[in-house]
Amino acid sequence: MTTIKRTGNWLRAHPLAVDGALAAAVLACMIVGSFVAPDKHDHGKTWGTQTPDALGLTLMTLAAVTLVFRRRAPLPVLAVTGALSLLELVSGDPRTPVVMSAVVALYTVASATDRPTTWRVGPLTMTVLTGVAMLAGSMPWYEQENLGIFAWTGMAAAAGDAVRSRRAFVHAIRERAERAERTREEEARRRVAEERLRIARDLHDVVAHHIALVNVQAGVAAHVMDKRPDQAKEALAHVREASRSALNELRATVGLLRQSGDPEAPTEPAPGLNRLEELVGTFRSAGLPVEVARTDQGTALPAAVDLAAYRIIQEALTNVRKHAGTEAKAEVSVVRVGPNVEITVLDNGPGDDAEARQDKNGGHGLLGMRERVTALGGSCTAGPRYGGGFRVHAILPVKSRTADTAGDTASANVPKTTAASRRTAPTGDPA
Repeated sequence: MTTIKRTGNWLRAHPLAVDGALAAAVLACMIVGSFVAPDKHDHGKTWGTQTPDALGLTLMTLAAVTLVFRRRAPLPVLAVTGALSLLELVSGDPRTPVVMSAVVALYTVASATDRPTTWRVGPLTMTVLTGVAMLAGSMPWYEQENLGIFAWTGMAAAAGDAVRSRRAFVHAIRERAERAERTREEEARRRVAEERLRIARDLHDVVAHHIALVNVQAGVAAHVMDKRPDQAKEALAHVREASRSALNELRATVGLLRQSGDPEAPTEPAPGLNRLEELVGTFRSAGLPVEVARTDQGTALPAAVDLAAYRIIQEALTNVRKHAGTEAKAEVSVVRVGPNVEITVLDNGPGDDAEARQDKNGGHGLLGMRERVTALGGSCTAGPRYGGGFRVHAILPVKSRTADTAGDTASANVPKTTAASRRTAPTGDPA
C-alpha cells in the first residue's frame, strides 16, 4: 500500500482530525485577511492594512472552533457561524472576515444534506448575510466587499450541491454494479440447480429402464439355465445389449460434466421417436407385449420435444414392466393433433397394482415426466384407468420457446458433421 493510500485511509478513519485541520486553516486565512482592507479614501480602489480589534479576533476564533463539528451537526454549525458573522458585520469596525466560516458551513450543509434543504437554507443565508452587510456597514451598499459575500455564499451552496450529487451518482453506480453481480451469481446458481435436476432425470430414466430389463432377463436366464440353455443364452444376450445401451446413454449424460480440455464428449445422437421401434423391441424381448400406433410420420420435432417423448414412453413402459404384472399388455400411441403431439401409454394391469404404482412411483419417475413436459410448455397426466390398468398421457407442443432455444443451443455446441450429430445427448436435453 502506497503512502497516499495509507494517508487517505487514515483521514477517512479520523474525520474529526480532518475537520480540526480545516478549522485551523480557515482561522489562519481569516486572521491574515483581517489585516487587509480596502482604502476608504479612494472608495476601495486600492488596498491597505488594518489592525483587527479584540472582538474581531474573538469572533474568528469562536467561528473556527465551531467548524470542528461541521460534519456532526451541519445545520447548527451554520446557524452559529452565521450568527457570529452577523454580529461581526453589525459591530465590527474595521471588519474581519468571519463570514468565511459561514461560507464553509454552508458548503457542508449543501454537501451533507439533500437538495430541498440546500434550496431553503442557501438563499436564506445569502440574503441575510448580504443584506446585513449592505445595510449595517459604513461603506456604500454596492461595495465589492458586500457583493463578494453574496458571490462566495452562492458558490459554496452550488459547490456543495454538486459534490453531493456526484457522491450520490457514484454510490448509485456502485450499488447497481453490486446488485448486478448478485444477480449474476443467483442466475448461475439457478442454472446449476436446473442442470443438476436435468442430469438427475436423465440418469433416472436411463438406469430405471435398462436395469429393469437386465433384471428381468437375468431372472429368465437363471430360471432356464439348466433345462433350456438356448433360451438362457438369448436372455443373456438381451442382458448384454441392455447393459451396453445403458452404458452408452450414461456416458452421453456424464459427458455434460466434462471440463474444458477433457476428451471430446460422445457424439451419438440423442434418442428420439425414430428409435421407438428399437425401444419397444427391448420390452418385447423382456416378455412385455407392446402395440404401437403412430400417426405422426413425417412430423419434424425439435430435439427437446423428440427426446422428451422418447423418455416418457420409456419410463411408462418401464413402470408397466415393473408394476403391472407378468400378464400385462401395453399400448403406445403417438398422435399429431394440431400444434401438439400427444403421447399415450396404456396397460391392462390390475387396478390395485395401478393404485400402488401411483403411490410407489410418485417420487421420481412420474415426477420426472411432469417436469420434462412442463419445461416444454405441455401437460402430463398419469393415473389408474377405469376398469383396471394405468394410463399415462402427455401433450407436447411441437413448437415451443424452450424447445427452439434448446435446439439452437445443441446446434451451436456440437460438431457439425451430420444431421444426427447436431443433436447430441450433452446439449440436446434442456428439459
